[in-house]
Amino acid sequence: MTLPDGDALVLLHNPRCSKSRAALALLEERGARFETRLYLEAPLCRGELEELGRRLGRGVLGFTRTREDAFAQAGLSGDSDEGAVLDAMVDAPILMERPILVGATRAVIGRPPEDILDLLPDGKPA
Repeated sequence: MTLPDGDALVLLHNPRCSKSRAALALLEERGARFETRLYLEAPLCRGELEELGRRLGRGVLGFTRTREDAFAQAGLSGDSDEGAVLDAMVDAPILMERPILVGATRAVIGRPPEDILDLLPDGKPA
């Protein structure tokens, strides 16, 4: 699966994360049409991560979980260059913030989970 185009939505989901489960429930409650990508099982490639950053409107550190052990284990810091962080995120997808709802041109981090509703037309089901 690649990042969506057209009207498609993809929830980058980690079922072990309470925020991610809450975002999933919000989408289901609203009857939104979306696909779920378990990004720990089906990690994003470097190109997808770069495109995700563009859709989020932020650099890679803006959607990186810098407090994860894997961040320090990769030798990263807040001053690390984007390429090094992207490489680490490809190797350790747990470093990616979650949940993220991805649309054709925009993406939103669900922190709080209600933020994902911004991608639904008028906050209503797709």
